[in-house]
Parts: sequence; C-alpha cells; structure tokens
Amino acid sequence: MPHDELRIGRFSAPGQVYLITTVTHQRVPRFLGFELARTVVDEMRRLDGEGWVNSMAWVLMPDHLHWMFALGVERELGEVIKTLKARSAQRANRFEGMSGPLWQRAFHDHALREEKEILPTARYIIANPLRAGLVQRVGDYPHWDAVWL
Repeated sequence: MPHDELRIGRFSAPGQVYLITTVTHQRVPRFLGFELARTVVDEMRRLDGEGWVNSMAWVLMPDHLHWMFALGVERELGEVIKTLKARSAQRANRFEGMSGPLWQRAFHDHALREEKEILPTARYIIANPLRAGLVQRVGDYPHWDAVWL
C-alpha cells in the first residue's frame, strides 16, 4: 500500500486510544540485540513521560513495533510517530555507528472505538513473540510492557 494511502481517513483526537504498527526499513530485524531495542523503548517511555501519549501496551519485535496508547493533549498522531522514529533512529545509528533510515516511512494506525476492545488488543499485542515462535512464555520476551501488570 502506498504511503499516502495509509493517511486516508486518519485523525488525531486527544485521549483517543490508538494501536499503531510500524516496521523497520526493508523489514530488517534490527532489534535482535538488547541494547539497540532498549533505545526504542527509552524513546517510547520518554514520549510518555513528556505527556505526548499515555502508553497502555507495546511489544517491540525484531522488525516491527506494536504500540497502543492514548494520545496526549495538543499532539497529532503523525507527530508522535514521526518523533519516535526520528529520536530512535538517531540513537540507533549513533549506537551502531551507522546512518540512514531505521524505520519505513509509513505506519498503520487503528483507533479503538470501544472500551471493550482495549484489553483484548493488549493481549494480542503482547502475545506477538509467542505467535512468532520467539519464546515459549510471554514473560521470557524482554521487549514488551502493559499497564495492567
């Protein structure tokens, strides 16, 4: 799907819960190492701490990220993801002594419209490593979190 088509119908509403998915550039599994993966986690937590989002659940897989959050006040959804990608790419490239894109340009978003969607979506997100065969138990995978813990 072309990048522009992903933006059709996208809206930003403060407090709205979104599930976003974004993938690494050319789906290269960049987050196999603990330290590099934590640079992305740190930037997600930074955005949460700065009030851009209220993180609810996330999992960082080797080649993509699923992140569910409530959008903060006075922030656009695209601005949040653009900032996450820029900050994490700068840190990742500095860490690896590389340059160039870390993430693909686009991202997929889904606004969760009903409260009853939130917990099943969070469970789906954190079970990703199980479905991918990376671990036998969710707790064995180091790059995920959920507010219900």
